[in-house]
Amino acid sequence: MNTELRQEQERLDCVMETISKQISKKEGETSKRRKEVVNIRKNFWDDVKVNTDTFDDYLETIIGLRQQAQALSVSQSTHRYAFNRLSVLHRMQEIPYFGRIDFIENGTSEVESIYIGVSTLTDTIGENFLIYDWRAPISSVYYDYPPGSAEYVTPEGVVHGLLDKKWQYIIRGGIIDSMFDTSLTIGDEILQQVLGKGTDKQMHSIVATIQREQNQIIRHDRGRLLIVQGAAGSGKTSAALQRIAYLLYKYREWLKADQIILFSPNSMFNSYVSNVLPELGEENMQQVTFQEYLDHRLSNTFQVEDPYEQLEYVLTATDDTSYRTRTASIRFKASTHFFETIKSYRHSLELSGMLFKGIKFRGKPIVTAKQIADRFYNSDTSLRFHNRLEKLTEWLNERIDETEKLELTKPWVQEEIELLSKDEYQKAYNYLQKKQGFTEDSFDDYERESKVLGRMIVRKKLKPLRKWIRALRFVDFTGIYKQLFVDPTQIKPWIAGNTPKEWEDICLLTLEMLGEGKLLYEDATPFLLLKELIQGFQTNVSIKHVLVDEAQDYSPFQFEFLKRLFPSAKMTVLGDFNQAIFAHASEMVNFHTLTGLYGTDETDAINLTRSYRSTRPITEFTRGLVPGGEGIIAFDRDGEKPVLSQLSDRVELHSCIATKVTDLKKQRYNSIAIICKSAVESKEAYDALRNIDHIKLVNSGSIKYEQGVVVIPAYLAKGIEFDAVIIYDASEQVYGDESLRRLFYTACTRAMHHLQIYSVGEPSPFLLNVAPESFSLI
Repeated sequence: MNTELRQEQERLDCVMETISKQISKKEGETSKRRKEVVNIRKNFWDDVKVNTDTFDDYLETIIGLRQQAQALSVSQSTHRYAFNRLSVLHRMQEIPYFGRIDFIENGTSEVESIYIGVSTLTDTIGENFLIYDWRAPISSVYYDYPPGSAEYVTPEGVVHGLLDKKWQYIIRGGIIDSMFDTSLTIGDEILQQVLGKGTDKQMHSIVATIQREQNQIIRHDRGRLLIVQGAAGSGKTSAALQRIAYLLYKYREWLKADQIILFSPNSMFNSYVSNVLPELGEENMQQVTFQEYLDHRLSNTFQVEDPYEQLEYVLTATDDTSYRTRTASIRFKASTHFFETIKSYRHSLELSGMLFKGIKFRGKPIVTAKQIADRFYNSDTSLRFHNRLEKLTEWLNERIDETEKLELTKPWVQEEIELLSKDEYQKAYNYLQKKQGFTEDSFDDYERESKVLGRMIVRKKLKPLRKWIRALRFVDFTGIYKQLFVDPTQIKPWIAGNTPKEWEDICLLTLEMLGEGKLLYEDATPFLLLKELIQGFQTNVSIKHVLVDEAQDYSPFQFEFLKRLFPSAKMTVLGDFNQAIFAHASEMVNFHTLTGLYGTDETDAINLTRSYRSTRPITEFTRGLVPGGEGIIAFDRDGEKPVLSQLSDRVELHSCIATKVTDLKKQRYNSIAIICKSAVESKEAYDALRNIDHIKLVNSGSIKYEQGVVVIPAYLAKGIEFDAVIIYDASEQVYGDESLRRLFYTACTRAMHHLQIYSVGEPSPFLLNVAPESFSLI
């Protein structure tokens, strides 16, 4: 061992000892705090004197409760902090740090060695930093600069200096396995080792291998919108998750994990990325799919189609007579053009067009739909639209009040009273005693008793109607949306420009689906927008940051909606337009169309062109599949060329796949994906290959990402990587249409180490654009 390595090992030994001491201390503190929490919970009411005899006694009780609750909250918070810190220290025992910079600040001659890890560590007296958190301002020098002049930004200003040296470490079990003096951001030796490993069932943090361009994403802190266009495997999702950790660190005084929301492609992806933030000692942010939000808002009214059902139709129903109409409908309703149309239509409702539902009680009308419409358009017309609705709600509640008085004298009320069971009667008495101070003497007066019970029964019966009115259920939102399509010419006053040539057929299709109680995916967000514009937007101002992954799968319409849904939030969108596989993709053109969301002054864009996921031969092959792919830079990790095998029929295909899977298992690949075009093809493939040991079928309902051998549609594999990928059937018959090029590219770019492509018959024409020398033909 050379002198420098020995000195570094001695320092590491001291760091490991400090970590061990702090773990021991934190374990004692965590245990103590846990006992405190349990004790306070156990004795909560014993320590509070409950007395409500007088106002002073009541006040003393409230103060006692508040103090006890505050003590519990402080103890729980302290325990949570100690527990989280203990978890971080345990992780630091495995890898205390991964890098070091020797920095000389301008105006000094002293070289300061800065060791960088997943969290800060100070010595036992807390004065000297042994390790700096990777998110600390000075740590940015490690990611952004080669040796030479460097600077970093602090709250007090910019610090200039000289980066003398930069080191990287591989530490295992408290021993320095190797260390590199490098002028690169990340030495290829470490990156090669990380990328050369097999996949895991969950994504992990990349703080030891963050590249300069990824660091730009992580530490970006300007404007309202950050757009990240990244090639497949460029690390955009990983960088986004580290970005969340960085924001939580930098703004820890006012930003909490539950104020950040990540819109992810599916539940399986949520499972895949769920480990990253806890690895860094941070709580997970909220994770949701856009479909889950739509279901939450609309599933009580409609059967809502999900995006994968829509995509499955587009991929498999090309012979359907309505196919051209449906795809035109998807494109048009995804556009900002249609967004503005919905806004104009809502504005027109101020003068005419609002539809209402009449209100009935016990089968008889209280007020008809026409009476409600007449009231809306003939009263309070000088008020703003939402104020007119509020006034209308007040008026309807007055009609309910009148109905209550009238119903009290009806025979059915007395019948209900007589039918009360003993238990119901007792419950009524208890309720009235609690609410109105009635005593047993009060119930001795039969006439008064009947009157009180009658009012209670009538109010109980009318309560659902009051709730119905409060929720604006008397507004016929479905009917109002339908009006857009009843007469194809009616849309002209609200639309700037032309409707698609298939517009009449689009109107008929939309009305047919709405009539069946179904809401197509392309209609879900427009319907919800119209509803929100009528009743008032249910905005969420508590969310401070929104991240949208696989942003190419969202329409311009949906982005406009998200902007209004989270008015106080900044937004980070990440995606790869080469993987834009939905039918509305043509409406996006590219991510620069999103600059209109907040304006160019509030928008920044970062382009990641280097792909790290796949070996160099796989990347060189896949970049030939898409226009402009020559701009994708392959990381120099060697491997085998992709293999294309042309077969005669499905029997031979299934035999070859079974043999191939056996061979890949022998090579110790942890995850092998057999990727199909659609869910229909995936089911057929799975049924034919189910004799393969432990093979699993992944569908849109799958919640967890599974390792092993999986059969999966290409659109569900997005965002996930596999050691080996088998393209089930890349024939011209399956992938012949130009609209499927990006789907095919997406499927192929899932492979980290091995890519096998099978074709039953003539291969897809997409392969004609690929350099023949970039793959092997067997």
